[in-house]
This record gives sequence, C-alpha cells and structure tokens, in this order.
Amino acid sequence: MNAIAKKLALAFGILAFVSSCTATPDSSTQTQQSPNVTQVSDSAKVRAIKIDGSSTVYPITQAIAKEFQSDPKNNAQVQVNFSGTSGGFEKFCAGETDISNASRPILKEEMEACNKNGVRYYEFPIAFDALTVAVNPQNDWAKDITRAELKKIWEPAAEAKITRWNQVRASWPDRPLSLYGAGKKSGTFDYFTEAIVGKVRASRNDYTASEDDEVLVQGISKDPNALGYFGYAYYEENQGKLKAIAVDNGKGPVLPSREAVEKVQYQPLSRPLFIYANFESAQKKSAVKDFINFYIKKAPTTVGSVGYVPLPTEGYYLNNVHFYNGKVGTVFEGEAELNLTLGELLRKQAKF
Repeated sequence: MNAIAKKLALAFGILAFVSSCTATPDSSTQTQQSPNVTQVSDSAKVRAIKIDGSSTVYPITQAIAKEFQSDPKNNAQVQVNFSGTSGGFEKFCAGETDISNASRPILKEEMEACNKNGVRYYEFPIAFDALTVAVNPQNDWAKDITRAELKKIWEPAAEAKITRWNQVRASWPDRPLSLYGAGKKSGTFDYFTEAIVGKVRASRNDYTASEDDEVLVQGISKDPNALGYFGYAYYEENQGKLKAIAVDNGKGPVLPSREAVEKVQYQPLSRPLFIYANFESAQKKSAVKDFINFYIKKAPTTVGSVGYVPLPTEGYYLNNVHFYNGKVGTVFEGEAELNLTLGELLRKQAKF
C-alpha cells in the first residue's frame, strides 16, 4: 500500500475506534448513524439471504454467492435474482430483500420509501463499469460514434424518425437501425439516458428493452443492423458475438476498458456499481452479516474476474470501516452523479 493509502488506513483506523465510542444517532436521509453492529441476535439466525436488483451487478454478486455457499460452514441459502436497479429498490425499501444490487446510487424517492418503511441501509461501492455501446460483428461501418450521435439516436424526438444508419452519419449505409437497450426499471437506463440524452429516463420507446442484459446480448448477436448498450462484463463474456464501438466525447474515440476507466478517459459512460444492505438484517441475521463481510473481502478479485474495474484498496477498506461502525445512509444525496472518477468516489466515501 502506498504512503497515501497508509495514512488513510491509519486515519480511518482511529476513526473506527472513536466512532464506536462516541457515535450518536442522526435521522438524516443522507447519512444516518446507527449503533455498532458487531453483535448479531442469537434468536434470529435466519439462514436465507434474499438479493435482487441490477443485472449489471448480478455477475459479481452471483459469483461471490456461489463461492460463499461452497464453504460448508456457510449453510445459508443465497437467492440472487435481478429485476433492474429500480425494481430491486422497490423490493428492498419494502423490506422484502436483504441486499439490493444497484448500477446507480439510491434516488430521493427510493430514500423516502425506505424511510417510510423504516429500512436503514448500508451503501457499499464495489466496482466501476464501462457502460458499453455494441454492434453486431457483421457491422463493418461503425467503428466509433460521438456522444451527439448517440443522443440523436436515443432522444425521445428520434422515435419513429431516426430509423436508418445513414440518418445518424451520412457515410453509413442506408440500412435499418435496430436498437437494443436497458428496460425502464434498470439503473443502466437511468444512467445512460442522463449521460447521453441529458435528462434521466428521457428516451425513445421504439426499441427492444430488457432488464436482462443477456437478452440484449442475444438480440444484438443475431441482428446485423443492431446497436445497443449494457454493462461491460456482458461484452467481455461475449466478445465473439459482439463488437464494441469507441465513444467520442469530444477528445477522440475511446473504447471501453479497465485502463480507460482508471485513466478517466471513458467519460461519461464510466460509473460506480453498488450493493445496498439492510441494516436490520445485518443485525438480526448472522448469515447476512457473514455474507457482507465475505462480499467485501472477495470483491477486489471477483470484480476483475467477471469483467469490471475493482476499486483501489482504500475503497474496500472504507467499506469495512463503515460496516463495522454501522454507518448507514448515502453520500449521493439521492442523485446519480455523472463523470465520477475512482478518486472522487474515494473522497466522497472518506468524508462519510
């Protein structure tokens, strides 16, 4: 660990000790403070762990859940489903799930729903994603695309009007343009529309939509005229079926990659990924507490193995500090933040 990381670790080691001794409740919807949660009620050792939410985060959580369950000592049943980030938060804030996968931060209306139902939550950033724009491998004309061209394709005004490739760029062929993208309960839909169109959830409707990224992958892989978007891990896993195209945000075309995310070159389609964990579940269910600890420990290696960008070591350290101290709430004030970098995310978490 470098000198900066050592200083950060020392500072937060002291913070962890002080916070555990002096923490006071705060009912803020942004940063609610709760008691230390190292003890779990013996009277409520429920062994089922329910997880739902983002299909983008699903490969990470599913891989960690599989490894967790492979240890006979962890005899919990981990149920990992996906209904999109928004769909997952609906269940999470109703108290129906223990953990929610999310490809964007929790929004204000979701925070209000959680507060109304008495659901307090941990917010754990776990990875960065390079949201990928992909076409069919038979497409030999689109090697790059500008942000303005993506907006021209996806904005609401394009519906039933921008339907052919040469309408996007005159040098492209006069062929049908088939679109595939995230469903409206997906955090990817929220993020992409805000980053590209300029307004969250503003999109044309005449496209093949799904909260299941595998559906989008299969659609694009079978359609020579297709263009779509989804999380980078799904491109990594299906490179033989897809072709990523470089996105030009004004500084030249950049292909999605771990290096491009780390060097802050793939903007505005780089974004953090999260899990949110129910505070009460972590207190009352020993299995949930054990799984969260296991998740934070395994995330650095699992994230990279499934195709996403791991956080620096300090990021996972801060997750441990916040979990140990029962730090609940969010640092994002109920809004997704565009163009966030790894360094900026760490600074936010460090101030939490």
